[in-house]
Amino acid sequence: MDHTLDVLSTYACDLTYEMLPAEVVHQVKRTLIDTLGCAIGAFDAEPARIARHLASSVTSHMPARLLGTRQASAPDMAGFANGVMVRYLDCNDSYFSPGGGHPSDMIPAALALAEPLGRDGREVITAIVLAYEVFSRLSDQVVAGDLGWDQGMFSVLGAVCAAGKMLQLTPAQMRHAIALAIVPNVPLGATRVGELPMWKGCATASATRAAIFAAQLAHQGMTGPEAPFEGRRGLWEQAVRRPVTLGAFGGPGTPFNIMATTFKFYPSQIHTQGPIGLAVALHPQVVVADIASIEIRGYHAVVSSPATEPAKWNPATRETADHSIPYLVAVALQDGAVTPASFTEARVHDPALRPLIAKMRIVEDPAFTERFPQEYNCRICVTSTTGHQVVAHTAYPKGHRHHPLSDAEVEDKFRRLTAGRLTARQCETALESLWGLERLLSMHTLYDRLVVEPQA
Repeated sequence: MDHTLDVLSTYACDLTYEMLPAEVVHQVKRTLIDTLGCAIGAFDAEPARIARHLASSVTSHMPARLLGTRQASAPDMAGFANGVMVRYLDCNDSYFSPGGGHPSDMIPAALALAEPLGRDGREVITAIVLAYEVFSRLSDQVVAGDLGWDQGMFSVLGAVCAAGKMLQLTPAQMRHAIALAIVPNVPLGATRVGELPMWKGCATASATRAAIFAAQLAHQGMTGPEAPFEGRRGLWEQAVRRPVTLGAFGGPGTPFNIMATTFKFYPSQIHTQGPIGLAVALHPQVVVADIASIEIRGYHAVVSSPATEPAKWNPATRETADHSIPYLVAVALQDGAVTPASFTEARVHDPALRPLIAKMRIVEDPAFTERFPQEYNCRICVTSTTGHQVVAHTAYPKGHRHHPLSDAEVEDKFRRLTAGRLTARQCETALESLWGLERLLSMHTLYDRLVVEPQA
């Protein structure tokens, strides 16, 4: 018996909508609004076009919709294409404790099967909560990145549980689905090293595709390895190098971890949110031409990427730029904002930013590191050529669970990201569907309300 496999499959099959508190249901709605806003906002991005073009060439007896279109594909390809859109802007939610990643990357797994199977809003809500629980409880115990693996190692497990829930797998089938998802799909951390390619935003979408495929295989009767976690040459032995014991999952007496996620205010990596917010706040207080030096103090993760990745000091791709604190702080100080428009090719290569970047140093503060991930401390001190200093500090960047976006701010983010792709009327009707998610009898209407019509 593989205890981990038993725990995951049992929880996946046993979780019901009736077990979810009202605040958890509400948080799922907020999360889905945030996630779909990110997806439609990335509709025209090159990786999204590539993924959609490939997916649209595949037909299926179970056609699953491609977000933003009236086209359909096989569920696994729809999950991939939609996942690429969700992830591209790097503006979807994050979870850290001390592991982490972007749990909303898994949502397309639930949607890709819910729509063709006619699952209702309550079933979708339950599957999303399930995916978050599986992903987060694993991340609570294992920091995949520190071991050299990418976050898809755990998102594939949350996604396969969500997909299995949509397929209404039996406990035995769910066990096989989980095994079939993890054994072939342990992704390398090379995805996020050096100059970052398009694949950075596609890696967890690939995990979603693999998860849907695994769930469908199990549904058809395919069997998987019997001890994928705790057995010889299983995940714990081969990839983690130690046994892992999962904590209690959300339910009676235990909070659901979807309540502990961070919604991003800026379209960039999670550790950049604090530095950007501080630089935006300092923008009206400084004259860029008069800056002599900039010191950024943060916890270890803030410092480690710029310290070990020279590309972060001179980014050449959008994917590197949205992970580059030096680039993002320079843009925020100059422009007073960081938006999707901050990542055009011309802006990423703007030579006017390089002298400002050269004036920065990023320093680890041991006290900040000790308090992470409970706090995301960051401090910026800008010194002028006359010696005048202005300082800003935060422990909870905007969007952190202790400094959350309000419902109105989540709606505003949805409208900003979808502007130019959805009409104002579409936005309002989509939001109406999303806030009433538990009353939807199927996902068809929601997909219809998110279609990006060709520009006249």
